[in-house]
Amino acid sequence: MNDGSEVRVGYAGHNRHPYYAIGRELAKETVFMLSIRQWLEQNPDQAVAIMNTNESYVFFRKIPGEGPIGAEGIALTAQCSLAVDPSCLPYGLPLWVDIDPVIENDRPIRRLMIVQDTGGAIRGPVRGDVFWGHGEHAAMKAGKMNSEGCYWAFFPVEKYMSLSVAK
Repeated sequence: MNDGSEVRVGYAGHNRHPYYAIGRELAKETVFMLSIRQWLEQNPDQAVAIMNTNESYVFFRKIPGEGPIGAEGIALTAQCSLAVDPSCLPYGLPLWVDIDPVIENDRPIRRLMIVQDTGGAIRGPVRGDVFWGHGEHAAMKAGKMNSEGCYWAFFPVEKYMSLSVAK
């Protein structure tokens, strides 16, 4: 806020219009969240027209306590919570991920993550979005995230063993 205080907000809904990446309007080469934000700040006379090319709107609500709250209904944990397509992977599922570095000369991401959220642009079984947390460093990583990788899912054995047993 202008006075330096903070207000936590969380997802409340959307207007059901398909998401359109405004970066497509700005450049032929790959653009990232930070470069888009810089362009919008440097070109305020054109910013509204560019932003209006995306008819998709997300609505927020004020939330108490920890946050942000993921689609699973609990607070997300920086660098441990993953957003995926919930039609492919269930919330709460642990995944071991091995993801190429986000930034050149950085380390690969190799850790256990939990499926806890989703997003409008995340479609299919091999897409995901890491929750980086908040602050400038987190925003920079989130804005540049376009890495390849793979994951291994940990499903409860007893649940799936009973499905394959014929009686």
